[in-house]
Amino acid sequence: MGARADERARTGIHGGVSGARQPVTVLHWTLGLILLQRAAELVWARRNTIRLRELGGVEADAEGYPYFVLLHAGWLGSLALFVPAATPPVWPLLGLFALLQLARFWVISSLGHYWTTRIVTLPGAPLVRTGPLRWFRHPNYMLVIAEIAVLPLAFGAVAIAASFSAVNLVLIIRRIRIEESVLAPRRGL
Repeated sequence: MGARADERARTGIHGGVSGARQPVTVLHWTLGLILLQRAAELVWARRNTIRLRELGGVEADAEGYPYFVLLHAGWLGSLALFVPAATPPVWPLLGLFALLQLARFWVISSLGHYWTTRIVTLPGAPLVRTGPLRWFRHPNYMLVIAEIAVLPLAFGAVAIAASFSAVNLVLIIRRIRIEESVLAPRRGL
């Protein structure tokens, strides 16, 4: 009969490709955890946005929001598509990225129900001045700038870090200007 069963081309869903599974790598775990984190953040942000709107909150720059969604989806997608899965991480940079996530959680928890992924202001509400907001006006944006650069660099993806950092910087500068303009009356400026 010739070839043994395991030497014959396999048919079916894999079309002759070996059914052997590829090992889950540090990159896979990292991207998976980030996707879970971002999904949870989007759920929290949506709840907060709905709540703020019900209380009379006003959104500024709704038309700019999709660009941030595209930026972050493209950033994570580029890492998944262009970084070889077996690329070993630069552990100190991956550790720095983990610390940035802790700082991100600190910012989000400090803002509480006022944190959203959109610019939504609630007229008459006091400005949050706890946590890192005691020292910085836009700590979350500072963290996002660092995240967009550090994670690709942790896997040797310099071009991804540079290109997405450049686009992110343009979007964040624009967003900070808009946010400052809507918060200025509440700061007495």
